[in-house]
Amino acid sequence: MTDFPRSLLDFQRRFADDAACAAYLAAQRWPEGFVCPACGHAKGWALATKAFTFECAACRRQTSVTAGTVMHGSKLPLIAWFWTAYLMATHSNGISALQVQRQLGLGSYKSAWLMCHKLRRAMVAPGRSPLAGLVEVDETAIPCRSKDDPPASGGGRSHQGKMLLAGAVESRPDGPGRVRLAAIADYSANSLHAFLRASVAPGAIVKTDGWSGYPGAQGVTHDPHPIGPMAAHIVLPWAHRVFANLKRWALGVYHGLRRQHLQAYLDEFVFRFNRRRNRHAAFRTLLGIGLATGPLTYKMLIAPELKG
Repeated sequence: MTDFPRSLLDFQRRFADDAACAAYLAAQRWPEGFVCPACGHAKGWALATKAFTFECAACRRQTSVTAGTVMHGSKLPLIAWFWTAYLMATHSNGISALQVQRQLGLGSYKSAWLMCHKLRRAMVAPGRSPLAGLVEVDETAIPCRSKDDPPASGGGRSHQGKMLLAGAVESRPDGPGRVRLAAIADYSANSLHAFLRASVAPGAIVKTDGWSGYPGAQGVTHDPHPIGPMAAHIVLPWAHRVFANLKRWALGVYHGLRRQHLQAYLDEFVFRFNRRRNRHAAFRTLLGIGLATGPLTYKMLIAPELKG
């Protein structure tokens, strides 16, 4: 049997209650049996008096299955976390916090938002490999969703009322490969070179529209294709398709995005896009990264992600 549900009915059968969810988390954290995170001792037992908690036989430290993970300290039922992770990972468009609150019957929007946002932070795998081969790279902008932003966006490369993004897409013979998206402060060489360093492997061929911010990037071969009168999507078809899908998704699911949490939503889009051919396995991946993601507080999550 696979270690991830392949359908909604399979999910309901496998994770019918908190006990089933806790058993899955314990098996994922300690596949060879409980290991104390404090002293490393490999013997312990489940406590009958404290739900989903193990006690180390050596140092007597008690450890919950969610301790030190993205679910650390949460008062929400484990089954609510599992349902939210499953819907965010497997649904083609994800799910908004408002819908999570309504569908799961949660008492407050803040609880749903906090859970969704913590899971978004678990959508970036530590040490993920950069894009390689032929990579299309471009920039775009999306309108701000904020009463503090100008009511109308400027045209062309104007920054007025917009949030600026850089995107990179592996171009393969059978279509687009993996994607990276990042919020950037401007379209300068400093911003774009930093994006390339973080997203593209050394030796890759970077295909662009000839914008002046790309030449000189270290470690990659720049392949400029100035657009002129030609439509941009002809030169960089996969980058523009990703941008178009991103904008439709942001407007359709969230009715627009805000500056403060832009990168987290970009990471969510990238997570699902890169796993579009095996969405149900993405549920396992999300929980796996979540187990390795340290605790996150509300104050940490509401801190600005991009200044400038």
